[in-house]
Amino acid sequence: MVLQRDAPLPVWGQARPGCQVRVTLDGEHASGTADPAGRWAVTLPPQVAGGPYVLAVEGCGQRQRIADVLVGEVWLASGQSNMEWPVAQTLHAAEDIAAAGDPQLRHFKVPRSWAEAPRTQLEGGQWQAASPETVGAFSAAGYAFAQELRRTLQVPVGIIDSTWGGSSIEAWMSAGMLGLDAAALEAKMRERRAAEEKIEQAVYQRVAAWAPVDPASDAFAGAELDTSGWQPIKVPAAWESQGYEGMNGVAWYRTTFELSAAEAAAGITLGVGQIDDTDTTWVNGKQVGSTVNAYNKPRVYEVPAGVLRAGTNTIAVRVQDDGGGGGIMGSPEEIFVRPQGGVARALGGPWLFRTAQASVAMLDDKNQDDTLLYNAMLHPLQPYALAGVIWYQGETNASPEGAYRYRDQFRSLVEGWRAGFRTPALPFLWVQLAPFHSGGDQLDAQGRVLESPWATLRESQSATLALPATGQAVITDAGDSNDIHPRDKHVVGQRLARIALARVYGQQHIAWTGPVFREAEVRGRELVLHFDHADGALAARGGGALAGFELAGADGRFHPARARIEGDTVVLQAAGVDRPVGARYGWSDDPGDANLVGRDGLPASPFRTGQW
Repeated sequence: MVLQRDAPLPVWGQARPGCQVRVTLDGEHASGTADPAGRWAVTLPPQVAGGPYVLAVEGCGQRQRIADVLVGEVWLASGQSNMEWPVAQTLHAAEDIAAAGDPQLRHFKVPRSWAEAPRTQLEGGQWQAASPETVGAFSAAGYAFAQELRRTLQVPVGIIDSTWGGSSIEAWMSAGMLGLDAAALEAKMRERRAAEEKIEQAVYQRVAAWAPVDPASDAFAGAELDTSGWQPIKVPAAWESQGYEGMNGVAWYRTTFELSAAEAAAGITLGVGQIDDTDTTWVNGKQVGSTVNAYNKPRVYEVPAGVLRAGTNTIAVRVQDDGGGGGIMGSPEEIFVRPQGGVARALGGPWLFRTAQASVAMLDDKNQDDTLLYNAMLHPLQPYALAGVIWYQGETNASPEGAYRYRDQFRSLVEGWRAGFRTPALPFLWVQLAPFHSGGDQLDAQGRVLESPWATLRESQSATLALPATGQAVITDAGDSNDIHPRDKHVVGQRLARIALARVYGQQHIAWTGPVFREAEVRGRELVLHFDHADGALAARGGGALAGFELAGADGRFHPARARIEGDTVVLQAAGVDRPVGARYGWSDDPGDANLVGRDGLPASPFRTGQW
């Protein structure tokens, strides 16, 4: 394991009531007595970086020894999938895995778990040292962050990875942080349990109509098959949204399409959408493609002429889903038949569906419910001594209803976690949402953004910088318009590490933030924007003209603005705006064109100059 250096070290556990417990580490010791409920806690004095040591616990005739204990820097990494995303599925996976071999860089993965009341113990998990065999499963952002700390600080570094993809911020907050009293929370839980039991029973009955089949079997792949017992299903759409809530396992989809003799003789390209998680696809009983564990990757398979026939052709798709949403998803445009040299034709169905082997349990939405992840995956960690927290979450809350509310929730979470870890100034660093074409922006007739939940959530994240000991990594230059999970996690971890090294560890020479908007000044037909952290280094990324700025007058209608740099300011002017009132920058879900940077090329955060 890794323990935090230069800080009092809480050690706690359970024993027989009244048991005297003694804890030792590297010659230091502390003693305590288990209370009537069997809980005990002691605090060891601060330790300098070093190890390996043995942590020994003795009491009531028993002795527990934990060997290979290092003392260094311990950071908690939390949030949703972009923090959970493993090294093995990133842009730099091959080089990171091959180069791993640092026994003083360690990772602890908290298992996905949930509870209706705060727990005192984690469901499981173990510390692992970085090696080619282990690092592929580490949090990629957390690993890149830890590597930077190791290179600079030259002390052991431990990352505690407590993450769950798709989770809402509410799931990571206690009842107190959410402003819920015990009675209100219990009523909410009771109502949810009753609804889930009713849904479970209905899905069980639906699935029980089909006899289980070996999940690896190709029994339903053939061109000719009696499908009289199958059910119609909408494609594209998750099966959970069509009466199969809480179902995981293997299920089959079938449909047909028509070809002329010439088209069949030439071959086709087949698109079967984005499949969550794994598919194997057949045409006329012949396998034409398979993709493993790539829930947001469109499946496009080439089908040779020898497989096809003039007239009716049959598609069969075996889908395996291991958690979360399942089925054939994506957009209708991703589900098609395209003859060679021709245009794509929609593969609209009708589609038929049946399960092969499936389980039903209302588990997948637990990452959305108030307090459930906090209770099981965060509360049991307290009061483990930490250097700080790195956080990457917000996509789930980037809705018209949730984006503005997030600023109050995020502040409450930061303050609540600090209280739980008994460290009022615990450093808390986070990643601002990356550019992504979410489809959630509301546009006017000219295609200009009226409302943007993603931009509003970024603003809510930035507002939390008003709290002390906080920092935000801006990655407007490191997103992927078509993928909510940008694969370059090096830039994420390295920017978090810049903030930590500069602001937590006193490395003042390290640039850690891009320009931050401070105030606006009206100058005739121009609006002058003043920035902190400009340092005479304002520039457009890659050279050329500044982009991403808009200007509005009293009517609140924004127009594209011409922008130029003057010293530490940006001066805006726009056709149709004679008396500017306000401006905004990078105000969309996908602000990839926003190119204002400062020292070391770090990007400016999207912002608006007032509330609109």
